[in-house]
Amino acid sequence: MAAAGFGKQVRHFSTTVIKPVSKLIQPPIQVYGVEGRYATALYSAASKQKNLDQVEKELSRVKSLMKDPKMTTVFMNPHIKRSIKQKTVNDVMIKEKLSPITINFINLLAENGRLSFTPSVISAFGKMMSAHRGEVLCSVTTAQPLDEASLAELKNALNGFLQKGETLQLETKSDPSILGGMIVSIGDKYVDMSTKTKIQKLTKIMRET
Repeated sequence: MAAAGFGKQVRHFSTTVIKPVSKLIQPPIQVYGVEGRYATALYSAASKQKNLDQVEKELSRVKSLMKDPKMTTVFMNPHIKRSIKQKTVNDVMIKEKLSPITINFINLLAENGRLSFTPSVISAFGKMMSAHRGEVLCSVTTAQPLDEASLAELKNALNGFLQKGETLQLETKSDPSILGGMIVSIGDKYVDMSTKTKIQKLTKIMRET
Protein backbone atom coordinates (compact mmCIF):
# COMPACT_ATOMS: atom_id res chain seq x y z
CA MET A 1 0.00 0.00 0.00
CA ALA A 2 2.82 2.41 0.90
CA ALA A 3 4.56 1.76 -2.42
CA ALA A 4 1.33 2.36 -4.32
CA GLY A 5 0.79 5.64 -2.47
CA PHE A 6 4.32 6.74 -3.25
CA GLY A 7 3.85 6.00 -6.94
CA LYS A 8 0.65 8.03 -7.05
CA GLN A 9 2.33 11.03 -5.41
CA VAL A 10 5.23 11.01 -7.86
CA ARG A 11 2.91 10.68 -10.86
CA HIS A 12 0.74 13.44 -9.39
CA PHE A 13 3.76 15.75 -9.24
CA SER A 14 4.81 14.99 -12.81
CA THR A 15 1.35 15.53 -14.28
CA THR A 16 -0.02 18.44 -12.27
CA VAL A 17 2.82 20.95 -12.27
CA ILE A 18 1.29 22.19 -15.52
CA LYS A 19 -2.17 22.06 -17.03
CA PRO A 20 -3.71 20.21 -18.67
CA VAL A 21 -2.79 16.89 -17.16
CA SER A 22 -0.84 14.79 -19.64
CA LYS A 23 1.05 11.54 -19.74
CA LEU A 24 4.47 10.97 -18.21
CA ILE A 25 7.29 11.85 -20.60
CA GLN A 26 9.89 9.11 -20.38
CA PRO A 27 13.58 10.12 -20.21
CA PRO A 28 16.00 8.74 -22.86
CA ILE A 29 17.41 6.27 -20.33
CA GLN A 30 15.78 4.49 -17.43
CA VAL A 31 17.24 4.72 -13.93
CA TYR A 32 15.89 2.23 -11.44
CA GLY A 33 15.14 2.51 -7.74
CA VAL A 34 13.52 5.26 -5.69
CA GLU A 35 15.90 7.88 -7.07
CA GLY A 36 15.06 6.82 -10.63
CA ARG A 37 11.32 7.18 -10.10
CA TYR A 38 11.65 10.65 -8.59
CA ALA A 39 14.12 11.76 -11.25
CA THR A 40 11.82 10.47 -14.01
CA ALA A 41 8.90 12.43 -12.55
CA LEU A 42 11.01 15.59 -12.46
CA TYR A 43 12.33 15.01 -15.99
CA SER A 44 8.77 14.62 -17.25
CA ALA A 45 7.54 17.76 -15.49
CA ALA A 46 10.54 19.83 -16.64
CA SER A 47 10.14 18.55 -20.22
CA LYS A 48 6.53 19.69 -20.31
CA GLN A 49 7.56 23.13 -19.11
CA LYS A 50 10.60 23.16 -21.44
CA ASN A 51 12.75 23.86 -18.38
CA LEU A 52 15.14 20.90 -18.43
CA ASP A 53 18.32 22.99 -18.60
CA GLN A 54 17.16 25.40 -15.91
CA VAL A 55 16.15 22.59 -13.56
CA GLU A 56 19.51 20.87 -14.09
CA LYS A 57 21.33 24.08 -13.12
CA GLU A 58 19.10 24.56 -10.08
CA LEU A 59 19.70 21.00 -8.91
CA SER A 60 23.41 21.70 -9.16
CA ARG A 61 22.80 24.67 -6.88
CA VAL A 62 20.88 22.46 -4.43
CA LYS A 63 23.79 20.03 -4.44
CA SER A 64 26.15 22.89 -3.57
CA LEU A 65 23.87 24.05 -0.77
CA MET A 66 23.97 20.57 0.73
CA LYS A 67 27.71 20.92 1.29
CA ASP A 68 26.92 23.32 4.11
CA PRO A 69 27.01 21.28 7.37
CA LYS A 70 23.72 22.74 8.59
CA MET A 71 21.94 21.88 5.35
CA THR A 72 23.52 18.44 5.29
CA THR A 73 22.03 17.81 8.72
CA VAL A 74 18.58 18.94 7.58
CA PHE A 75 18.67 16.73 4.49
CA MET A 76 20.28 13.64 5.96
CA ASN A 77 19.41 13.46 9.68
CA PRO A 78 16.40 11.13 10.13
CA HIS A 79 15.80 12.36 13.69
CA ILE A 80 14.76 15.89 12.69
CA LYS A 81 10.98 16.26 12.51
CA ARG A 82 9.60 16.16 8.98
CA SER A 83 7.68 19.42 9.48
CA ILE A 84 10.88 21.21 10.51
CA LYS A 85 12.70 19.83 7.50
CA GLN A 86 9.94 20.93 5.16
CA LYS A 87 9.89 24.51 6.46
CA THR A 88 13.68 24.86 6.53
CA VAL A 89 14.16 23.50 3.04
CA ASN A 90 11.27 25.51 1.58
CA ASP A 91 12.59 28.75 3.09
CA VAL A 92 16.09 28.12 1.71
CA MET A 93 14.82 27.27 -1.78
CA ILE A 94 12.69 30.42 -1.89
CA LYS A 95 15.63 32.51 -0.66
CA GLU A 96 17.73 31.07 -3.49
CA LYS A 97 14.99 32.17 -5.92
CA LEU A 98 14.71 28.76 -7.53
CA SER A 99 11.90 28.09 -9.98
CA PRO A 100 8.55 26.79 -8.70
CA ILE A 101 9.08 23.37 -10.28
CA THR A 102 12.36 22.81 -8.41
CA ILE A 103 10.96 24.14 -5.15
CA ASN A 104 7.87 21.95 -5.46
CA PHE A 105 10.01 18.93 -6.20
CA ILE A 106 12.28 19.40 -3.19
CA ASN A 107 9.18 19.99 -1.08
CA LEU A 108 7.78 16.69 -2.37
CA LEU A 109 10.94 14.89 -1.23
CA ALA A 110 10.60 16.55 2.17
CA GLU A 111 6.90 15.73 2.45
CA ASN A 112 7.58 12.08 1.64
CA GLY A 113 10.51 11.83 4.03
CA ARG A 114 12.89 11.29 1.12
CA LEU A 115 15.26 14.23 1.50
CA SER A 116 18.14 11.85 2.16
CA PHE A 117 17.69 10.60 -1.42
CA THR A 118 18.33 14.09 -2.84
CA PRO A 119 21.97 13.45 -3.89
CA SER A 120 21.09 10.20 -5.67
CA VAL A 121 18.04 11.80 -7.32
CA ILE A 122 20.22 14.66 -8.59
CA SER A 123 22.73 12.12 -9.89
CA ALA A 124 19.98 10.16 -11.66
CA PHE A 125 18.59 13.34 -13.22
CA GLY A 126 22.11 14.22 -14.39
CA LYS A 127 22.39 10.87 -16.16
CA MET A 128 19.08 11.49 -17.89
CA MET A 129 20.21 14.91 -19.02
CA SER A 130 23.50 13.53 -20.35
CA ALA A 131 21.53 11.01 -22.41
CA HIS A 132 19.19 13.80 -23.52
CA ARG A 133 22.22 15.67 -24.93
CA GLY A 134 23.53 12.53 -26.62
CA GLU A 135 26.35 12.10 -24.13
CA VAL A 136 27.42 8.55 -23.34
CA LEU A 137 28.88 8.26 -19.86
CA CYS A 138 31.89 6.00 -19.56
CA SER A 139 33.91 5.14 -16.48
CA VAL A 140 37.28 3.39 -16.74
CA THR A 141 39.17 2.15 -13.69
CA THR A 142 42.82 1.13 -13.94
CA ALA A 143 45.38 0.14 -11.33
CA GLN A 144 47.56 3.11 -12.22
CA PRO A 145 46.71 6.43 -13.95
CA LEU A 146 46.88 6.19 -17.75
CA ASP A 147 49.53 8.12 -19.66
CA GLU A 148 48.46 10.39 -22.53
CA ALA A 149 49.18 7.85 -25.25
CA SER A 150 47.19 5.09 -23.51
CA LEU A 151 44.33 7.50 -22.80
CA ALA A 152 44.15 8.56 -26.44
CA GLU A 153 44.13 4.92 -27.56
CA LEU A 154 41.37 4.12 -25.07
CA LYS A 155 39.22 7.03 -26.28
CA ASN A 156 39.57 5.90 -29.88
CA ALA A 157 38.48 2.38 -28.94
CA LEU A 158 35.49 3.59 -26.90
CA ASN A 159 34.34 5.98 -29.62
CA GLY A 160 33.82 2.91 -31.77
CA PHE A 161 30.85 1.95 -29.56
CA LEU A 162 29.04 5.25 -30.12
CA GLN A 163 26.12 5.84 -32.42
CA LYS A 164 25.83 8.81 -34.77
CA GLY A 165 25.23 12.03 -32.83
CA GLU A 166 26.57 10.63 -29.54
CA THR A 167 29.57 12.05 -27.70
CA LEU A 168 31.80 10.33 -25.17
CA GLN A 169 31.97 11.63 -21.59
CA LEU A 170 34.93 9.75 -20.13
CA GLU A 171 35.79 9.51 -16.44
CA THR A 172 39.02 7.75 -15.47
CA LYS A 173 39.81 6.42 -12.01
CA SER A 174 42.76 4.60 -10.49
CA ASP A 175 42.42 1.80 -7.96
CA PRO A 176 45.59 -0.13 -7.06
CA SER A 177 43.50 -2.94 -5.54
CA ILE A 178 42.51 -4.24 -9.01
CA LEU A 179 46.24 -5.03 -9.55
CA GLY A 180 46.16 -4.53 -13.32
CA GLY A 181 43.96 -4.49 -16.40
CA MET A 182 40.85 -2.31 -16.35
CA ILE A 183 37.16 -2.12 -15.51
CA VAL A 184 35.00 -0.40 -18.11
CA SER A 185 31.44 0.84 -17.73
CA ILE A 186 29.91 2.48 -20.81
CA GLY A 187 26.20 3.13 -21.12
CA ASP A 188 24.50 -0.04 -19.91
CA LYS A 189 27.55 -2.20 -20.56
CA TYR A 190 29.98 -3.31 -17.86
CA VAL A 191 33.20 -5.26 -18.49
CA ASP A 192 35.60 -6.30 -15.75
CA MET A 193 39.02 -7.10 -17.25
CA SER A 194 40.94 -6.48 -14.04
CA THR A 195 43.77 -8.75 -12.95
CA LYS A 196 42.11 -9.09 -9.57
CA THR A 197 38.93 -10.56 -11.07
CA LYS A 198 40.92 -12.88 -13.35
CA ILE A 199 42.82 -14.22 -10.33
CA GLN A 200 39.56 -14.70 -8.41
CA LYS A 201 38.03 -16.65 -11.32
CA LEU A 202 41.16 -18.79 -11.67
CA THR A 203 41.19 -19.51 -7.93
CA LYS A 204 37.53 -20.55 -8.05
CA ILE A 205 38.14 -22.90 -10.98
CA MET A 206 41.12 -24.49 -9.23
CA ARG A 207 39.08 -25.05 -6.08
CA GLU A 208 36.25 -26.67 -7.99
CA THR A 209 38.48 -29.10 -9.90
